[in-house]
Amino acid sequence: MIVVPHGNSASKNAAMRAQGARLIEHGQDFQSSLEHAQKIASELGYHLVPPYHRDILLGVATYWLELFTAIPELDVAYVPIGMGSGVCSAAAVRNGLGLGTKLVGVVSDHAPTYALSIAQRQIVESPAQAVLADGLACRRGDASALEVMLENIDHVVRVTDAEVASAMRALFNDTHNVIEGAGAAALAAALREAAEIRGKRVAVIATGGNVDPDVFARVLSDQLA
Repeated sequence: MIVVPHGNSASKNAAMRAQGARLIEHGQDFQSSLEHAQKIASELGYHLVPPYHRDILLGVATYWLELFTAIPELDVAYVPIGMGSGVCSAAAVRNGLGLGTKLVGVVSDHAPTYALSIAQRQIVESPAQAVLADGLACRRGDASALEVMLENIDHVVRVTDAEVASAMRALFNDTHNVIEGAGAAALAAALREAAEIRGKRVAVIATGGNVDPDVFARVLSDQLA
């Protein structure tokens, strides 16, 4: 059983159902869905797998190990932050390998819970109104993830949906890859900081390609317009 908010990507929903999941749509944002999932788990005695979990981090860490092993001399890596599994597993692998790569977290300017939480060193809830970067649309961060971020992130960049759309177009035009909004956020942040990272070896993490065809068509048509 998987709980998602209303308005979640239709492509993502279809993929989950194709894998046999029973999909429940509840609430208008991720936090509402999470709270509903917690209620279901409590009432039915189900085991809840939260969005930030040790086993998820172990899986995500495999691509960081692949990246850092292939290119150990990276200066900076930009990492989109949803609930924190990506950036926290990046920190674990980087630290385990003894590397000096700076980790830059990327959040949506329309869902800045982690940017605010890092600045205040405590969880700060904030409205999640990101539309294009829906994978970053979290209203309340995870305290355990925040603790790791405070010790390991160099800084956080907030990107707008417009900047994300521009990055999605660039990735498609330059690499012929279809990347969802949250996945393009890292490139959007790197482009924002282009002057600061000039001459450095930089990695941007593209976390997925689950974008609905009609949404992607509108993103691409903006460039033509």
